[in-house]
Amino acid sequence: MKILIADDHWVVRESLKQVLRGLRQSLDLFEAETFDEAQAILEGHPDVDLMLVDLVMPGFSDFDGLRRLRASFPDVPVVVISVHEDVDHVMRSLGHGVIGYIPKSSGGQEIERALERVLEGEVSFPRRIIERSGGAVAPSVPLQNGQHLNEGAAAERDVGVLTERQRDILLLLGQGYSVKRIASELDLSSHTVRVHLGNVMKSLNMRDRAEAVHYAIKYFGPLAATERG
Repeated sequence: MKILIADDHWVVRESLKQVLRGLRQSLDLFEAETFDEAQAILEGHPDVDLMLVDLVMPGFSDFDGLRRLRASFPDVPVVVISVHEDVDHVMRSLGHGVIGYIPKSSGGQEIERALERVLEGEVSFPRRIIERSGGAVAPSVPLQNGQHLNEGAAAERDVGVLTERQRDILLLLGQGYSVKRIASELDLSSHTVRVHLGNVMKSLNMRDRAEAVHYAIKYFGPLAATERG
């Protein structure tokens, strides 16, 4: 498995490498401290399986850099590593199709759990940020195609087509639970939870898991409860 770590801070890169190697020995790790270096590595290694990227580094400015990255390398899964700890940054990153968001202030075990989930093919977003957001979410989040995720189609989706079990899963997903944790809470296998999520995405015409997570947070998670109150 090939992983690219793009961050202009040497200490951050070393820390992430240490955690990753603790999780899996058979990893081929690449490093970049500028956007140009990251781009060169991705061009030279089109089979990179995952990219961990800081939102701010030389040549890479917040969401403009993330947009350029996703446009140039749409098939490379991206996890954001950031100093920003607000729901706006999390949701906007989701809108660009990232599969994870890890605050740099996270403790070692929290970072390890997040990376473990990503390596297992899940998505990982900071539950503590989602829960403390108090409903303060950006009114619209731009997608790669220029549309907005939580406007129009998202609001009009008919959740009535979902089964009770599928709603239960969206409720837990919206609270930041992992697939494994959802399976444990509902006494299901992880495979069954993934099947249900796949059916939810098909029923609600969602492109990927990141969009499903965003929808669950907005309409089933703490944000939804706050807005209804």
